[in-house]
Amino acid sequence: MQVAQRIKRFRESVIREMTRLAIEYDAINLSQGFQDFNPPPEVMEAAARAIRDGHNQYSPTWGLPVLREKLAEQYTQRLDWEVDAAQHVTVTCGVTEAINVAMLALLNPGDQILLIEPAHENFIPSAIFAGAKPVAVPLTLPDYRLDAERLAQAVTPRTRALLLNTPHNPSGRVFDEKELAAVVEIVQSNDLVLITDEIYDRILYDGRDHRSPGKMTALRERTITVGGLSKTFAMTGWRLGYIVAPTALSAAVRPVHDFLTVCAPTPLQAAAVTALSMPQSYYDDMLADYHRRREAMMTVLQALAFSAPTPQGSYYVLADYSGIGVEQAQLDSTAFAIWLTKDVGVAVVPGTVFYSIPGHGESSVRFAFPKQLATLQAAGERLERLRA
Repeated sequence: MQVAQRIKRFRESVIREMTRLAIEYDAINLSQGFQDFNPPPEVMEAAARAIRDGHNQYSPTWGLPVLREKLAEQYTQRLDWEVDAAQHVTVTCGVTEAINVAMLALLNPGDQILLIEPAHENFIPSAIFAGAKPVAVPLTLPDYRLDAERLAQAVTPRTRALLLNTPHNPSGRVFDEKELAAVVEIVQSNDLVLITDEIYDRILYDGRDHRSPGKMTALRERTITVGGLSKTFAMTGWRLGYIVAPTALSAAVRPVHDFLTVCAPTPLQAAAVTALSMPQSYYDDMLADYHRRREAMMTVLQALAFSAPTPQGSYYVLADYSGIGVEQAQLDSTAFAIWLTKDVGVAVVPGTVFYSIPGHGESSVRFAFPKQLATLQAAGERLERLRA
């Protein structure tokens, strides 16, 4: 039986496979990036109330008007241009759908899109679905910096777009003003469209503030800003994302979303309005909690001779294990991650999952730490087996 050639160019998610292994071997799951705690109680109650009140049918394709109005209000302030709820905001089934929608709307077969690696494993399949060629540009180790010259050299006459994820998964980098200025120059001078994945926009450390690239004057008309509620409000299973884009780009993405998923879950959209109305104290407390989780995770890794830069944002650490002093440190990253899950009881993701460039990501694994402190402590106790 014939299957589409595009399916042969990628495999099922390794990240989600590691979750399946974690379940099978009763491992503590530090692989897939979901929380082991609930959303705020008032948000869960808002979802239950929406179901009881009859919000159980299709919503308008672009999203419930009240949710789009809330997002438009917030992004008008964030992007510093007048975001109109009726024209510029589209609610999607998570950031994954939003990225797929953006690429399908922008790219023709044979076009190229620049991807910054390490990169989430969803990005390459999204480009393939659109018939485009993903072109990888690696960050510079050991600090995962964006090299402007390397990025510029990757542009060809067939390049149409650049995908930028900041705060960055899996490295934890928050790209600085110099790096963002390079992105502006390359996008503008080559007439590209910028797609931004900003799902971790509320999880930044040490006083850093998030800056949406779409705020920059040179990028306002050529940026598709993608965000979501999953990470900020501990609701990864709700599948709520959104696209904010200027008129021309919004008009391009909306028909794709319409025929891809029709609409995001209606009662959960209603509850999202409550989430986005949380007071500043919620964000302050959340961020304080993530600082404690980061400290707990880094303390464990440093004590065991893993090597990794301290995350500046998001809730991941991409750690080199070559110095941990056990026999398994010689394994490749896939074998090491499977061994750590099965024999040690802590599930992680192989570093090679985040690269398409041969030789990159070896001797590294990703730890996700959006967990209760007790969970991270338990993981640390299991990881003590790695001491030489």
